[in-house]
Amino acid sequence: MASISHALARIKQNPTCLLDRSSILKVCEELEHHWRERELAPATTLALFVQQIIHGNVPCSEVRHIAGKSFTASAYCQARSRLPLGVCQAMLMKVVEAAMPATHQPRHLWHGHRLFHVDGSTFSMPDTDELRGVFGGPTGQKPGCGFPAAHLLVLFSAQTGLLLDGWGSRLNTGDMSQIEEAHRHLSAGDVLIGDDTFSNYVHLALLLQENLHGVFPVHHLRIVDFTSHRPFSCGGKTAIKGLPRSRWIKRLGKEDQLVEYFKPKEKPAWMSQQQFDALAQSIVVREIRRKVCRPGLGSVTLTIVTTLLDPAVYPALELIELRVRRWDVETNIGHLKTTMKMDVLHCKTEAGVRKELAIFCLVYNLVRMVMLEAAHRQEVPVDRISFADALKRIRHMRRGDVLPALMLVPLRRNRIEPRCKKRRPKQYDLMNKPRDELRNELKRQLKTA
Repeated sequence: MASISHALARIKQNPTCLLDRSSILKVCEELEHHWRERELAPATTLALFVQQIIHGNVPCSEVRHIAGKSFTASAYCQARSRLPLGVCQAMLMKVVEAAMPATHQPRHLWHGHRLFHVDGSTFSMPDTDELRGVFGGPTGQKPGCGFPAAHLLVLFSAQTGLLLDGWGSRLNTGDMSQIEEAHRHLSAGDVLIGDDTFSNYVHLALLLQENLHGVFPVHHLRIVDFTSHRPFSCGGKTAIKGLPRSRWIKRLGKEDQLVEYFKPKEKPAWMSQQQFDALAQSIVVREIRRKVCRPGLGSVTLTIVTTLLDPAVYPALELIELRVRRWDVETNIGHLKTTMKMDVLHCKTEAGVRKELAIFCLVYNLVRMVMLEAAHRQEVPVDRISFADALKRIRHMRRGDVLPALMLVPLRRNRIEPRCKKRRPKQYDLMNKPRDELRNELKRQLKTA
């Protein structure tokens, strides 16, 4: 880990030292990308791109000042557009591969399993015809009155906070559409934790087929009944309203049972017919319900479904705790979108937006690597290390600097805050007409004034 902080310190003086110049050029050659040797060659451009994100995704005109170079903003933008998307994504994967051994360390395992969080979010981008066509936008907006937005699926290591990948897609895309790509980052025995979107039969069967595990809230439409030997309905046209669609198998404890889920008749849109046909006709899963009391917040009843069936190895309370800690993913997404300012991307083309997303993920992982190293030296859990402080340290490090002890954040397991803004925005009307129409209205008002 010491080499990580040393490499980060070198970025400020020589951007081409980021990652490895020869590796970047090798990836360019593998992608058959041809370039001329110039000031803004691929390795330098990618390193400057990283610096731009580290400094808060500043305008392209500011990058030359950060680097101490004399190129123009236009030259840098053209260099970024020449940089293949595959290079950015390959460099992200190299950083992930370098960081992932940390997830195998015993202190980051849960009963010998690696834990991962999956969740969906969104991000915005400039209002261009290309981006509106590719990503779409919120429904009900008139053309020119809003901004395109994309759906974002992210996969984090639950114990280390590392970001394995992020997938941007059309706004009306569901979280399940990229789940198969997320599975490719996982290994046998890994446990995936998410919201109730991921607790459908098809996903649970897919996890078992790939020797993976899941812990999710039971879908809000599924009926759960812990009565032994209760009746059930298999669904379809003969379904009986009010009965569970799962067969009771075994009682494991109070409100802890094994049940059999049955394969639905129709396949989901995101899965091919061949994959759907290969799924088992039924699966055995475990349902658990517990009332969780949180100091100062009252109690809440949680019902989860999991593929971890052995109550002796995986106690119910520990599985419920995994469900409660799922909210850590919201903190990680907040680091990406708020602390690092990824909420609004700046590129005006699809390729540019996808490059920007890849570099954001790359920088996020560099910060996480520094946090892991600091947590090890300071002998604290990594979630006690301040993400914002680690980002600032990377931003302002100079050659020869030694990474100091990073700021610790207090333990706030039961913290609750309203999702609202204290500072009032300016009281301007929202743009609900195209800009040209509003300009013409102003002109008419000025003529009659």
